[in-house]
Amino acid sequence: MDRFNTPWRVTSAAIYTTPTDSRVYGTLDIDVTEAKRFLDRRREEGIKLTMVHLTTAVLARAIGFDVPEMNCFIRRGAVVGRKHMDVMVPVQVGGDAGVTPAIIRNAHARKVTDIAEDIRAKAARSRGGSEIKAAKNKYVLNRIPWPLRRPVFLLLKWITVDMGIEIKALGLSAHSFGSFVVSDIGSFGLNTGMTALMPAAKVPCVVVLGKIEEKPDLRNGEIVIRTILPLTGTFDNRVVDGMQIGKLARSIKRNFRKPEWLDEVPEEELKDCIFETR
Repeated sequence: MDRFNTPWRVTSAAIYTTPTDSRVYGTLDIDVTEAKRFLDRRREEGIKLTMVHLTTAVLARAIGFDVPEMNCFIRRGAVVGRKHMDVMVPVQVGGDAGVTPAIIRNAHARKVTDIAEDIRAKAARSRGGSEIKAAKNKYVLNRIPWPLRRPVFLLLKWITVDMGIEIKALGLSAHSFGSFVVSDIGSFGLNTGMTALMPAAKVPCVVVLGKIEEKPDLRNGEIVIRTILPLTGTFDNRVVDGMQIGKLARSIKRNFRKPEWLDEVPEEELKDCIFETR
């Protein structure tokens, strides 16, 4: 029995057939006052960072260093640990592409400024049309007769997600959803949102950023105004339990309190990290 295939995970993988049976939700209000000041300082220096970039780095390091057992998926009834820590961030690009997935490789080992550049580069390539062909290739699947659509979809999912094999002709990359997903609805004025776990993604969690607001808080007997970011998480209870969610929440809060660390390569933490970088 390894660290991924615990008794509960082995049992729940057999009990639950899809993530829709085992979804659990959690919300967390984060004090990002210091994080916002950090972003403002970076903007004054000409470095454009957003709360999405910062949250991506926060979560990648939280899971990568503090809750590594969350970085896994279920394959044929067994829980399989991933070798890498990648994050998928949906990016609004407009036009034919609409929304494109930005996959951030080795997110736990990278500076937040590098993550931001990676996301912007992905969006720029999509807006420039270099990824439109791949997107149109994916839409070909929609023209398959509906009785065959699901079998073909399951076959493609098995090849790319389960087996980790890229299908270049269709523009389908291996493990195209990464280790988890970070999405932003706050930019649309929404406070919170409980998203679904896509069975094809095989990710243990999806974290959604809500609308950032100034709220009163009681500090040392005085009411002060703090900047609050609401986070909502959807978790697959087959592989994520309450203890792990609690560890994740504590790590998220701690990482947001030291935003400067997120713009450094975490050399010490990487020495004991179980995930490979490439």
